[in-house]
Order: sequence, then C-alpha cells, then structure tokens
Amino acid sequence: MLPWNRLLRPLAALLLTAAVAALPAATASASDAPSRGWNDYSCKPSAAHPRPVVLVHGTLGNSVDNWLGLAPYLTSRGYCVYSLDYGQLPGVPLFHGLGPIDKSAEQLSAFVDKVLAATGAAKADLVGHSQGGMMPRWYLKFLGGAGKVNALVGIAPDNHGTDLDGLAHLLPYFPGAEDLLKATTPGLADQITGSAFLTELNAGGDTVPGVHYTVIATTHDEVVTPWRTQYLSGSDVHNVKLQDLCSVDLSEHVAIGLLDRIAFHEVANALDPARATATTCASVFS
Repeated sequence: MLPWNRLLRPLAALLLTAAVAALPAATASASDAPSRGWNDYSCKPSAAHPRPVVLVHGTLGNSVDNWLGLAPYLTSRGYCVYSLDYGQLPGVPLFHGLGPIDKSAEQLSAFVDKVLAATGAAKADLVGHSQGGMMPRWYLKFLGGAGKVNALVGIAPDNHGTDLDGLAHLLPYFPGAEDLLKATTPGLADQITGSAFLTELNAGGDTVPGVHYTVIATTHDEVVTPWRTQYLSGSDVHNVKLQDLCSVDLSEHVAIGLLDRIAFHEVANALDPARATATTCASVFS
C-alpha cells in the first residue's frame, strides 16, 4: 500500500501556504501589520497581561504572514503583541530566516530591547514557530536573554534539528551539497540534525534557569522530524503533544503555527498559566 499520509501531508502544507499567501492581508513588512496591539509601540501592557509578547517567525516566513492567525488571537485577548523579521538574505524578499542562526539571535536581542523600552516592561514572553521556537534559545543562553524573558513557547520548534523525514541523511552522498547549503542558506544548514550550531546550542542542557519553556508539537509534522526531537528536557519544561489535547487534530508543521486555534489556546495557557483552562477539541471555538 502506498504511504498516502506521507504523500498528502506535504501537498496539504503547500496548498495551505499558497492559500495564506493569497490572502489580501498578507504583506511584506511588520510596519503594515494592524496598528492596534500588533506592533503598536504605544501599547502598554495591562495588569492582567504585564508582559509584551514577541512573535518569532519560522524559516521562509516573515513578521506578518506567519502570524495572521495568532497575532489577532492574542491582541483580542488584551496582549501587546510584536513581531520581527530576521535572518534576511540579500536580494531575497518575504522569505526570511535563512541567515546564520546565531546572527538571527542577535537581531532578536535588539528587537526585544526595543519592545521592552517602548512598553516599559521588565521582561517579555517569546512565542516562535519552527526555527522561531528554537532560535531564541541561543539568545537566552549566550546573549543575555534569560534576564529579559519570562517564557519561551515553541510551536513545532526544531530544538534538536531535523532530518527532513530522512532526506538529510542523503546529503553525504552528493559531493559538495552540504558545503553549498552552508554557503547559500546557512540558516537551513544550521537546522540539520547534528550541525555544529545545534551541537553548541544543546551542549550542557536544553534550558537556562529562570525561563519557563513550553513546546507544542504535532505527530503529523513532516518538516521537523522525528517529531519527538522537538521536545526539551529540563526542570521548567512543559512538552505538549497536540493530539493529546484533541486526538482528531490533523494539523501538520505549517497549519499548527498558522491557523490551529487548539494550539493557540495552549499558547495562551502558557502565557498566562494562572488563568489557564483545559485545551480540548472545543478550543477551536474559543
């Protein structure tokens, strides 16, 4: 029997990405995002939500398209929400997150400082999709971010890299392929399982003290594989499998970050655990 699930999931992801890209609201820069709450630098955090939320897009994403679902979801709940572009390559518009990840973390550091200065908050919360859920860990570990961040929520993050459903294992059989990948799209090369970047990032433990970590993963992920490698180890880690919340949720790597309100509800729980409510299939209506 043909592995229809494995054939159809990438196709579904491609169709979903194309549909989102066609939405009239999709634009190229954060400055075009809605001015109320999302990238509104006059927004002041409330007593109920005292920390601004910084959204960190994934590979080939940008500060707007990646967050057309989650940013309005959070702003409607009273959060001050901000998003940045990072990892840009010269001459490549819209599709970001391709530059060296340690340099992308430096961009995140500068952006968090900007948000904290504008809002007057002592700390921010970070929510990232895919690379955006993993890259901030470099900021937290090596760039002083732990003192400025309360929580990191990763949606389908490649915390321990990806083998791209086994395809990465074929790279050694193509002479020069790895060098070409590192030279042209270092941000992709850094995410391959066993890369020098990931080895350094994860050496000595996955987490740093003082930061609350949440990972939301889907068993249908076709990009970050094996999907369990997304999980973190540490004393202040909450690893969540989407299908434990709703067994019929079929979201894969793209959908879980773009439009899955069950995942969004769990993000909200992670940002405000004191007011958390059970996440179920019914959370799609919340």
